[in-house]
Amino acid sequence: MAMTEKIRLMLVKEGNISESELARRLGDTPQNLHNKMKRDNFSEKELLEIAAALDCTLKINLVRNKTGEEF
Repeated sequence: MAMTEKIRLMLVKEGNISESELARRLGDTPQNLHNKMKRDNFSEKELLEIAAALDCTLKINLVRNKTGEEF
């Protein structure tokens, strides 16, 4: 699942928050956030800010293909 899809899912689960409201919480413009969501292009810093704005925790894992072991 793409990161944009995950963010949109969390927007719904957190009370049907709009992209515009998320942009406001991030101190960003709705247009800029929309463009990032369209490109599915976020830096780690941006993802941390989005997680905080949605009262979530960001988890990034590396998983070994051979064993499925997560790091």
